[in-house]
This record gives sequence, structure tokens and C-alpha cells, in this order.
Amino acid sequence: MKKYLREIEMAGVILASTGIVNSLIWGSIYGGWICGIGILLMLIVFLYKAFHWNEYARDNKQYIWIILLTIALLFIQMLRAR
Repeated sequence: MKKYLREIEMAGVILASTGIVNSLIWGSIYGGWICGIGILLMLIVFLYKAFHWNEYARDNKQYIWIILLTIALLFIQMLRAR
């Protein structure tokens, strides 16, 4: 798992970013689903690193802010799509 963390992380970031851009441009709820999948992938990496906190302390602090910001943007987009 450790050697695939970077790839999973990048896939999550790309999907979350794509979902946000998709929702902004087309106002589509599908962007919310794409963003949600990206957040889920980032959450998997975060949870792995959280169980190994001493080794990944700096990364974990950054992840907390990134995940919170992405979740906030996702909810704003979902509320706006109504």
C-alpha cells in the first residue's frame, strides 16, 4: 500500500479538481459525484497516513486542510445546483 500512496493521492486530487471545475462550468451534479470520489480516494490515503502519524505528521496536517476545503466547496456546489 505504501508504494501506491502517491498514485492514489494524485488520482484523488485530479478527480476532486475535475469535479469542481465540472460543477462550476456546466452546473452539473455529476461534478459532485466526481468530486466525491476524489475526496474518498484522498480520505483513504489520509486514513493510512493517520495510522502512521509519526512518519507522515506534516502531510497529515496539510491533508486536513485540503479535505476540509474540498468538502466545503463540494457542499457549496451541491447547494448551488438546486
